[in-house]
Amino acid sequence: QVRLVESGGGLVQPGGSLRLSCAASGSILNLYGMGWYRPGPGNERELVAQITSFGSTNYADSVKGRFTISRDNAKNTVYLQMNSLKPEDTAVYYCTVVARNTILTPASRYWGQGTQVTVSS
Repeated sequence: QVRLVESGGGLVQPGGSLRLSCAASGSILNLYGMGWYRPGPGNERELVAQITSFGSTNYADSVKGRFTISRDNAKNTVYLQMNSLKPEDTAVYYCTVVARNTILTPASRYWGQGTQVTVSS
């Protein structure tokens, strides 16, 4: 299977920055889309940012211009650079990837355990 290890969360003041990392390991034949989600108003997970294996990106309107997603395919790692953080960005951020384990199995989505980001003065 695929294991995701997130890091980089913490406490930061409004206007500050944080960089989240998520490293994928395990049985990985192909790693496709990678992204970050956080709980929305109804507590369902909402997309924050995603990046395809070709490098195309997509962002939630609330983070456009402040957050940047990137990936290092050699390290099977996705990053989320978060700048100009606001108190409303406070949440648990979940990493997700779509990966294929073997040539005989379909691609599946995997989730990390989440990392807490708190924006407060």
